[in-house]
Amino acid sequence: QVQLVESGGGLVQAGGSLRLSCAASGTIFSINAMGWYRQAPGKQREWVATITRMGSTNYADSVKGRFTISRDNAKNTVYLQMNSLKPEDTAVYYCKMVASNGGYWGQGTQVTVSS
Repeated sequence: QVQLVESGGGLVQAGGSLRLSCAASGTIFSINAMGWYRQAPGKQREWVATITRMGSTNYADSVKGRFTISRDNAKNTVYLQMNSLKPEDTAVYYCKMVASNGGYWGQGTQVTVSS
């Protein structure tokens, strides 16, 4: 059984920063990629960023230049450093892991950016 546990969400003023973490545990085979998604109230879940096993990164245009995804392979942990936060970044942020034995989601962590 695989578990993803996110942490680091909270309330921050516009222009501030937060760092999200997502730790994977359980029976994990080869991790191909880890990423972050978000879902704002009344909207569909959207992709935010991905990092591959080799360290290649990709970002949604809406966060490019402000967010940085990174990972610690030894700890099976992925991070999302979020800078220059905007009210439109308010959402529940979900971690996703794609491994050779399946795809897994975390439970989500709330990020609220006040104006």
